[in-house]
Amino acid sequence: MQVLITGMAGFIGMHLAQALVSRGHKVVGFDNLSSITYPSSLKEDRLKALGFAQIPAYAKQETAQDGALTFMRLDLTDQESVQHLIQGRQFDAVVNLAALAGVRLSTQEPEAYFRSNADGFFNVLEAVRAIEQDRRPRLIFASSSSVYGDCTHVPFSEDDCSIEPVSVYAATKRINEIIAQTYALRFNIDATALRFFTVYGPWGRPDMAPFIFTKAMLAGQPIRLFNEGRLRRDFTYVDDIVEGLVRIVEGSGNAPKHPAKPYAVYNIGNGTPIELFDFVHELEMAAGVKAQLIMEPMQPGDVHQTYADVRRLQKDYGFTPHTALHDGIGRFFAWYQDYYGRT
Repeated sequence: MQVLITGMAGFIGMHLAQALVSRGHKVVGFDNLSSITYPSSLKEDRLKALGFAQIPAYAKQETAQDGALTFMRLDLTDQESVQHLIQGRQFDAVVNLAALAGVRLSTQEPEAYFRSNADGFFNVLEAVRAIEQDRRPRLIFASSSSVYGDCTHVPFSEDDCSIEPVSVYAATKRINEIIAQTYALRFNIDATALRFFTVYGPWGRPDMAPFIFTKAMLAGQPIRLFNEGRLRRDFTYVDDIVEGLVRIVEGSGNAPKHPAKPYAVYNIGNGTPIELFDFVHELEMAAGVKAQLIMEPMQPGDVHQTYADVRRLQKDYGFTPHTALHDGIGRFFAWYQDYYGRT
């Protein structure tokens, strides 16, 4: 297969590219290497880990690695370039992972989030729509568990109609789901939305809890736990997420390759929420350091818990997460020591 990954220098994009190439597929990816949410140096290092010795210095520059993996520096909001790329090559699947992430920052920079996440995704939809039906690629795109808002009905089900996003970031993801469903039904686009649940692991985002907590602990600084530490998250190891993504890209499992309903939405998570205190305890064991805790009130735009019902993805694609938190945290910490010990 030939697969396009937007946001390939991102956390999940990098791991997905590795997995697809290892399975014999050809991957084209792009990223704008933005530093809005965290330093672009980490994104560049992810690309180097993928085998790119030279990182494109300017927009639209392209570089290839072994013929199986191609990267270009491109912004999702560049409508003309996105359209030219998607329509100019015969992709079997387009995986849209490019977005500005982060709940709290989205409240401070709402315009940037709407431009990147909503307008950018619309450019992808339009590019796919314009391709003739017999050569149109499947569209798989990242949504988020945040679309459920502060849901109290657990586990969170895809059929739950009480979806009330409480952050700008969540709103942009919900907008993407709605417009994708409309395009799928109106223009017969095979579109699949994936609601990711708190992904962690090596090469992850430094604005998320594993990084923030580990950095503070190793520096002898206190950790801030919001809502007095009474938060639960469905932490999902990145390898499990990628395994699910690969199954969907390849069409493996029980789901038909050309479904009667052109639009589908799936939760993709671990299915087991973890108390923040337990998460910190696993980090303490991995680091051999006792954490200093500061209890803080609930933050605006945050939610009390996330909890994925993954039965639909299990039924259609055989998705079963298998990485225990203890093992995942151990692998993350080993990578953290290696990466930050040499940078």
